[in-house]
Order: sequence, then C-alpha cells, then structure tokens
Amino acid sequence: QVQLVESGGGLVQAGGSLRLSCAASGRIFSTYAMGWFRQAPGKEREFVAAISWSAGRILYADSVKGRFTISRDNAKNTVYLQMNSLKLEDTAVYYCAADRGGAPGTNPNRYDYWGQGTQVTVSS
Repeated sequence: QVQLVESGGGLVQAGGSLRLSCAASGRIFSTYAMGWFRQAPGKEREFVAAISWSAGRILYADSVKGRFTISRDNAKNTVYLQMNSLKLEDTAVYYCAADRGGAPGTNPNRYDYWGQGTQVTVSS
C-alpha cells in the first residue's frame, strides 16, 4: 500500500510560480512511476506530467510543456511539480498518482494510488 500526500498548492498571480510536492509512504516508491493530474471545476481529470521510476523518461501535456517540470527524489520518497509562468487556466485541484508498473503514462486508469489533491488557484 502506498499513501500519497500533496502539498504546496495555493493562490498565485498569473505569471507566478508554485512548486507542488507529493510525499509517498512505502519502501518501494522508487520502483513506481509517478504522475500529476489536475481537475478543474466541471471538467474531467486531465494528465499534466509523469516520470518513470528512474526519471529516465518524462512526459508532459502539451498545455504545460516548457512551463512545468516534474522531478523526483527517491531518497526522500517525494515527487515534485515545479510550475512556472502560471496561467488562469492552470487553476485546478492537482493530484499526484503512483503506478506500480514503473513506466510513465497519461491515462489515469493505469495509476494505482492517488493523493487527496491540493488546490492551485491562479488569479489575474
């Protein structure tokens, strides 16, 4: 069993930055692929970024490429999402997720564990 706890969300002005963290319990975090997803009010959950267990493969949604960076520290059982140049449309609840398969993917159905989410609100 893996438990995920996100932190770092908040209110930021457009153009600003935030760094989200996701702390994972469990000894085998380092073997899991990790992903970030987001869900805005009235919309479906959408893929943001994902990273393989070794950080050798990284995926980004087109909407965040060049602005967001996913990284992980297996020694700290933590995955990060650095978000720069934030836009109003980035407002959402952000969730981290863990996939036992180890390879990153964009489909939320492949992820086995989810955090409770952290709110990110971008204001004008």
